[in-house]
Formats: sequence, structure tokens, C-alpha cells
Amino acid sequence: MHVIHEVLGNLSDTAIEGLEIDVLEIEWFESTKRIQRKVTRNGQEFGIKFLKEGQRLRDGDIVFRDMSRVVLIHIKPCDAIVIKPTSMLEMGTVCYEIGNKHMPLFIENDEVLMPYENPMFRWLEASGYNPEKQYRQLLNILKSNVE
Repeated sequence: MHVIHEVLGNLSDTAIEGLEIDVLEIEWFESTKRIQRKVTRNGQEFGIKFLKEGQRLRDGDIVFRDMSRVVLIHIKPCDAIVIKPTSMLEMGTVCYEIGNKHMPLFIENDEVLMPYENPMFRWLEASGYNPEKQYRQLLNILKSNVE
């Protein structure tokens, strides 16, 4: 078993041509877990042990590399609530209301996303926000705490 202590780069800015690619799939909520044990698609076991508080795994992160292969992080899609605010006022209001319920928020382009929960979906519908249920990757969590 290999132990991952740091991210070595990201697929978006690191050349990996000619290397075998293996994928370590995680759920969106596992991207911030400091200690976990996972198995790649090819069956290789990895331990994840981050030393820095607040460090997060991102889709496409390279967590292992040797002369012949790399292991990339893939954040699995899941059922999500998607809201497309029609104005900045609606964007601010919906984010405030969801934040008041201590739910994680994700921002993707001009959309607000969150993990699907039926009671929240019904509440957003009743409040007139026109939510949609979609199968999406939750990638850009809105960081709302003060450091």
C-alpha cells in the first residue's frame, strides 16, 4: 500500500504523456477527509494522510507518479440540486438561505449546486427557486469559513 501525503500536480497543468493512468475514485465529501483508505480502478490500495488542515483533493489531481504510471483523482458524479439564479439578488438570497441550513454549496459557472436532499429540494421549489435534480460532479465547494 502506498501512502499519499501530498498532491503532486493536476492533470490540467502537468504532462503525463506515455504513462499508464490509474484512477482513484472518491465521493465529493471524501475530498476533504484527512485520513482514508481507497483502492484504484486497477486494484492498487492507497492510504491518504494529509498533514495540512484544509487541504482538499480536486478532480484530476495527481497523487502518485513513478516512471511508468500516474494515479489521478476522479470525483464521482452524484444526484445534485441545481439552481440557476436569474439575478445577483436571487443568487445572494438562495446562497444565504441554503447556508443558513448549513448545507454545502458548490458554484459552477452561473449555477448553485448542492448534494440532493428531497426535503431541501421541496423547500427550494416552494420558495420559487426552480431547482432541478441532475447527476453532476460537485467540484467547486464554496468556502465560507474564516481562516
